[in-house]
Amino acid sequence: MKPSLHKTLIVDDEEHCRMSLQRTISEYCPKLEVIGSVENVAHALKSIVRERPDLIFLDVEMPGKNGLELLEQ
Repeated sequence: MKPSLHKTLIVDDEEHCRMSLQRTISEYCPKLEVIGSVENVAHALKSIVRERPDLIFLDVEMPGKNGLELLEQ
């Protein structure tokens, strides 16, 4: 029986940071499944509503709305 995976979303405005985190998760966190990787709060909100992730890796400093504002929403 395959173990249950935790749906994970990455939110960061810097592509290289998103890619690096995704590689690290893939290599060291077999129970996490990255279901999305987005660059801003607007895309994050859409992904959260659509995918209902269990875990979100969230950059705090981003242009426009930041990660803390996303948490408030």
